[in-house]
Amino acid sequence: MAATAAPQAKAGAPPSVLPPSILSPVVDFLCVGGLSLIVLVPLLVSGKAELGFVTIAALVWIQTLINTAHFMASYRIVYRDRAMIMKHKWAALGVPAIMLAFIALALATESTVLVVLFFAVSSGYHAWHYTGQAWGMMASYGRLGGLSFDKSERLLIRSSLRVMLAWHVTWFLHYAIKNPAVLEPVDSLYTIVSGATIIAFVLGLVGLAKAWRRTGKLPPVRALVPWFAIFAWYAAVARWGIAGLFLVQLAHAIQYLEFPARVELNRASANKAARLGTHMLLYAAALLALAFAVTVVVPGPAMSVVTDALGIAQGSAAPVLILYFINIHHYFTDGVIWKISNPEVRRDLFAHVMSIQAPSGAQGKQALSAPKTKPPKSRPSAKR
Repeated sequence: MAATAAPQAKAGAPPSVLPPSILSPVVDFLCVGGLSLIVLVPLLVSGKAELGFVTIAALVWIQTLINTAHFMASYRIVYRDRAMIMKHKWAALGVPAIMLAFIALALATESTVLVVLFFAVSSGYHAWHYTGQAWGMMASYGRLGGLSFDKSERLLIRSSLRVMLAWHVTWFLHYAIKNPAVLEPVDSLYTIVSGATIIAFVLGLVGLAKAWRRTGKLPPVRALVPWFAIFAWYAAVARWGIAGLFLVQLAHAIQYLEFPARVELNRASANKAARLGTHMLLYAAALLALAFAVTVVVPGPAMSVVTDALGIAQGSAAPVLILYFINIHHYFTDGVIWKISNPEVRRDLFAHVMSIQAPSGAQGKQALSAPKTKPPKSRPSAKR
């Protein structure tokens, strides 16, 4: 598929001295993982066994508010009109219908097993989502910085992320399983995969070094940060457990939010909104208001239930299941709204950039979690 050209700069406008960005180079850096590295790395190096700078209650509420806002931003894109809904009926209608039926069954039977199963599925999608979004960010910011990873570089970097995905899943099993007979082999597997994360780090470094050697220049910082951040995120989870996971979810949501914000800004600009600043303030206010409403209806403290997955208290299953519903559904909505092979997606996301190349042929057909800019191979007409 031929790339759609972005709008040209206004006549007579001076060329930009800043590199292309989603919002701005500094904001991009902070959102894509820079802020989380600034916070987490010193804490990890300090050796702190607990997060003493924030209470778990405050962390849960902050994380829930921002995380829910990033869900609402995704829904704004997928449910913005009937045409979009009908174009993506499976993600917009099919998946929610199936999960609602599952929730109804779980509540009707008061089955702890079904609730734990839903939790397990949600955790598995989280693992895929976090690592997939990290790659999507690397590809997106690499492209904006003029870098396209070749086949061998992609294989090495994505293999390192797949190992981290496996670590996330084994950590969940290690954390959630209470049966000693089952936990012993799970703990052995967790130890093995934890050791493999060192190999994962080396694989990714080799892939990045190959890109550096091939192009003669270091990959853009904004393409490097999400890869380093995923290792810091999971180190935080390993160190602080569920509190670390809440921090990771917060960092993940921040990483994502500027992409739908850029889509909203570009669409408003294309529709010649009279006051872009006012429009974006209303957009942000609406997201936060919806997020707060959901947080009140599905109380943030209910999320602490997942720390004891096999001991869910009576009456708490409904809000927990709703939280799982939103998390799983978000994975599917992202899978359809960030396909860079779609000309509309390219236009909405990159309309502010003077010149951008998008992947050709079938290259954009496989969607990653979160912003899914897929790098072309070394030839302009490369096929997947």
